[in-house]
Amino acid sequence: MNSSLPRTILSTISPYSLAFKRQKLPISTRVSGPVSFPSISSIPSSQKPRIPLFLRPPIFTTSLSDLQKWQQWANNLALSVGSKFVDSDNGPDTNILCREVKWLLEDAVEDKSILCQLVSPENGKLVKLRADLDELYCLWKQRIEERRPFQYIVGCEHWRDLVLSVQEGVLIPRPETELIVDLVSGLVLEEEGLREGIWADLGTGSGAIAIGLARILGDGGRVIATDLSPIAVSIAAFNVKRYDLQDKVEIRQGSWFEPLEDVKGELAGVVSNPPYIPSSQIVGLQAEVGRYEPRLALDGGENGMDDLLHLCEAAALMLKPGGFFAFETNGEKQSKFLLDFMTQKLATNVHNLEAISDFCGIKRFVTGFRR
Repeated sequence: MNSSLPRTILSTISPYSLAFKRQKLPISTRVSGPVSFPSISSIPSSQKPRIPLFLRPPIFTTSLSDLQKWQQWANNLALSVGSKFVDSDNGPDTNILCREVKWLLEDAVEDKSILCQLVSPENGKLVKLRADLDELYCLWKQRIEERRPFQYIVGCEHWRDLVLSVQEGVLIPRPETELIVDLVSGLVLEEEGLREGIWADLGTGSGAIAIGLARILGDGGRVIATDLSPIAVSIAAFNVKRYDLQDKVEIRQGSWFEPLEDVKGELAGVVSNPPYIPSSQIVGLQAEVGRYEPRLALDGGENGMDDLLHLCEAAALMLKPGGFFAFETNGEKQSKFLLDFMTQKLATNVHNLEAISDFCGIKRFVTGFRR
């Protein structure tokens, strides 16, 4: 799984290109504290997370020469795309797709060192795989012919130093969202009340932000992650358990703040990457996004602001005095609108409002504090 190449897939839900990273680092250490956690065995089979390809046992075998034939076929299929996807909806080009072929092989084989032998394979030499060769043919056809997202094909996404399980029904975490964790990291280093407090990650999806926060909070700090989708809840639970953070992260199913009535006015921080795409723009998104990623996690209503406005208003009630909030937006216009809205309507409850830029210099995040 280790690779320094970026997964530049361009499956973006904003007007800007996003670089999807592929990097696996060691899983972090465990910390202690009570938590309520939905066991995987209690989840209905239709909502259970699928095991990512790189975590499957290598129970299949094929010859090195047959694997080379698959690689050549997959690369040829990728090359046949040319600029068609780019011209259609700013989708991936052939360079990106050929890179994905390499990544798919890395996840599928037990011993990655054998991949260098595909240049001149030995006849009859066997390779252990985590998926049957026929399945690899099927998966790559889905990628090219149906535009199924690469992350759903391999069942994971690389985010910060994490490798998170994802599948249909769960939003693929984007690189710019990592900045939310960075913003909180700087705060908790200076403020013990924030470092040891209760944080909420609303609309957690894969649990990416919640897991990122849990790893930077103090021993007494914990995160409550909520999501309306039962599939997202099961995936987030899987990822939390894989990183051994059940004692730091609690997953609750429900809409936004509804599952958090027991901690109303006690939250040290609230963060969210909510739906913010205007409904009319969903149809124009890349095929990988519009066809496959959950509309529940994309569609922000007529102007994309429905959920953002709700979160801003409710955060003022849910946070404790001095509590921090950070919300991701679609960019400059939404950020400015939210700042103006809170300045005019919520000035008695919030202060130190700010719009923070993402990696591309776009004002992507709105932050502030409860008075």
